Amino acid sequence: MRRRYFTAGVACAAAVLAASLWPLTVVGQAPSGRANFSVPRTPWGDPDLQGTWDVSTLTPLERPDNVGGRLELTPKEAAAMEAAARARIERESLPSDPNRAAPAPGSVGSYNNAWWDRGRTAFMVNGKFRTSIIVDPPDGKIPPQTAEARKRNAPGSRLRPTSDAAESSPFERAGQFDDPELRPLGERCIVGFGSTSGPPTLPNYAYNNLKQIVQTPTHVMILYEMVHDVRIIPLSRDHSPSSMQKWLGDAVGRWEGDTLVVETRNFTDKTRFRGASPDMKVTERFTRIADGTILYRFTVEDPRTWAVSWTGEYPWVSSSERIYEYACHEGNYAMEHVLRGARYQERAASGEAPAASPVR
Repeated sequence: MRRRYFTAGVACAAAVLAASLWPLTVVGQAPSGRANFSVPRTPWGDPDLQGTWDVSTLTPLERPDNVGGRLELTPKEAAAMEAAARARIERESLPSDPNRAAPAPGSVGSYNNAWWDRGRTAFMVNGKFRTSIIVDPPDGKIPPQTAEARKRNAPGSRLRPTSDAAESSPFERAGQFDDPELRPLGERCIVGFGSTSGPPTLPNYAYNNLKQIVQTPTHVMILYEMVHDVRIIPLSRDHSPSSMQKWLGDAVGRWEGDTLVVETRNFTDKTRFRGASPDMKVTERFTRIADGTILYRFTVEDPRTWAVSWTGEYPWVSSSERIYEYACHEGNYAMEHVLRGARYQERAASGEAPAASPVR
């Protein structure tokens, strides 16, 4: 969480600061035409995608039910979404918020909205506000899972949760706290939370939404701010054998005109993006559509999980902010504490007097 506008100072000062920093123009606006735009080039002639990009947005992945299936928001609806987000942040910058629900019993709670960085606006594509990242199927929803996938992903069907599982998920059951390798991959600092690294790469509706792209004539590197993920994508080579599975899959890129196309397969069963099988294939397309804007488009295919493919798109917006090291392992005290707490509860349940507090 590198960009925070609130301090522990006077509440009204925090609210004023939030209002003053809220953008007056839409972040992520892509023009409807490209007549006056010339794609920048690297010294060796490829389209130049390099730089730091911010993908935060208020636009959800799936289309909300209250928009009637529409692809686009009206400007008035987009303004209302932005105003609601701003009001929520300003309200929760106060020392106490009477409208904020208390944590559930046994929960330590979490940050209030003053500390999240979910985005400040809906994004635009072709000059229109979008209701969702997903554009196909036409309803803007992830397709229903197949019977095989529902059985495979049923709560209790396996001990290990998916890589993008929430901390409180149906997979938490007896034995889930016995071994650190049974905790979610993001919690173990192996891959980013919430599919921020992907593929497909999605916004993190919490914080740390910067991506950095670096190119050479033979490779493209994408560094993700959340956790520490790096994808090194070779250009124009064959995929590795299917037996060589990787955390983020085996990615191979190629240029189609001014668009970088990246096809990724050979996923490990340990990641299972949204319950997918290792047979998932993701095709990503990166296209410079304006100064300071990349249009990112992806298609997910996995017949074992979804009967039809699904596609989404959203803009990556150039940012002057810096990516700082995400020292996840070095600061991952929670892993020790959840295991220590589980042992503490076991001793208490057995009648053995716990020696001390489970957290030190």
